Amino acid sequence: MTSLLRIQPPRRVHLLGIAGSAMAPLAGMLKDRGFDVSGSDTGVYPPASTLLDSLGIRWSEGFREENLKPPPDLAVIGNSISRGNPELEYILDQKIPYSSMPQLLEDYFIPGHSSIVVAGTHGKTTTTAMLAWIFHSAGRRPDFLAGGVLPNFGDRSYGLGGGNEFIIEGDEYDTAFFDKGPKFLHYHPEELVLTSLEYDHADIYSDLDSIALQFRRLVNLVPRRGRIFIWGGSPELRDVAGKAFCPVETFGLSADCDWFAGDISWNDEATEFRAARRGREVARIRMPLAGHHNVLNGLAAIALAHSRGVESAAIERALATFQGVRRRMEIKGEARGVLVVEDFAHHPTAIRVTLDAARSRWPARKIWAAIEPRSNTMRRKIFQDVLPQALSLATSVIVGPVNRPQLLTDDDRFSPEGLADSLRRAGRDARAFGSADEIAEHLAANARAGDLVLVMSNGSFGGLCAKLLEKLAAIQEARR
Repeated sequence: MTSLLRIQPPRRVHLLGIAGSAMAPLAGMLKDRGFDVSGSDTGVYPPASTLLDSLGIRWSEGFREENLKPPPDLAVIGNSISRGNPELEYILDQKIPYSSMPQLLEDYFIPGHSSIVVAGTHGKTTTTAMLAWIFHSAGRRPDFLAGGVLPNFGDRSYGLGGGNEFIIEGDEYDTAFFDKGPKFLHYHPEELVLTSLEYDHADIYSDLDSIALQFRRLVNLVPRRGRIFIWGGSPELRDVAGKAFCPVETFGLSADCDWFAGDISWNDEATEFRAARRGREVARIRMPLAGHHNVLNGLAAIALAHSRGVESAAIERALATFQGVRRRMEIKGEARGVLVVEDFAHHPTAIRVTLDAARSRWPARKIWAAIEPRSNTMRRKIFQDVLPQALSLATSVIVGPVNRPQLLTDDDRFSPEGLADSLRRAGRDARAFGSADEIAEHLAANARAGDLVLVMSNGSFGGLCAKLLEKLAAIQEARR
């Protein structure tokens, strides 16, 4: 249905799955462009509900045919929406024009801009946010869309600055029920950053090769005059970029990369490093983010921004004031001397590097690592044997229950108790629990002043952070 958008832009747009991490920002972008926007979803909570309400966007809890009366000019179908959904069935029956989120971006928002796409298994949200802030700080007024909430932009995930660049996070997950290809193939990158490539999304990809194929297709979209930046430490990325028709530059922590970060240190609540391109120093960075993974994210952003003419001084100023992304090493609070930090990590590599960053930032604290097997990959046994090593930097490990366990067989389902047993056999303190309430109770009773609780999940983890802080505060109040 893309021709509808190209010939006559719709006036009223209804979004199915409006609370999705990209759908809620898209609703905001449409509203900012003057469209009459509505939507529907289930389980709508902050930050999506907060954003929608602040923009005056009408949304309904639950899916009903009545939400589509009178019929909109266009329905945008989120990738969580499947056949059988009452609104989707009504759209098909009534022949209401429909599109996907990536298709709408491709047809309406990206044209007229230089498309800069950031893709990869890890780090793409933070790198996208860094680039958006660098270009904004340099006065380039970028349009952008990231898959996380950005404090630098007033806790929004998008911006429509009207400048030349459109900076967008490229997701390899599928697009919609009628388009099973990855979202990022809709974004036509002129310049591309590839941060990493590992196996993930076990519900739609059978193996790493099937994901790598999609990355090759993405690489093949970049024009000859474009440029690709890849993490040089990944043989998989070197392989997928091997047949690119444009220049490819590597970035990394080894001197054989085109872009190299050296003299890395953590000083006075900031990471410092020098960024050099082929032996010539480009920038000296001081940024308030910890961890070597964030050095790599920053280096990728520096490389691309520099290639597009952003001056070194502007890059340095931007990263010095970069506030990160919500739910990436985000401090949620401190009570009774226990610091509670939340992170989006939900893959063994992400868990390992997040723990490494936490150890660098808070070297004297005991780390309680709480993980939730919630993503479609973590819920399965795929990473059962590698998680113990990924968690090796934690002092104690807490494993939550598998999300939607009834949808997996016993043979396929991840075992929280099995992980805890493996860690205990290796001499580590580890326990599995059946609910966030039980975990909060255990941590409130056992965590001590000076400890750090690092909560890692791609979901709400049953509100664990808030529940723990509430219990710790209650204990503190009771002892006064």
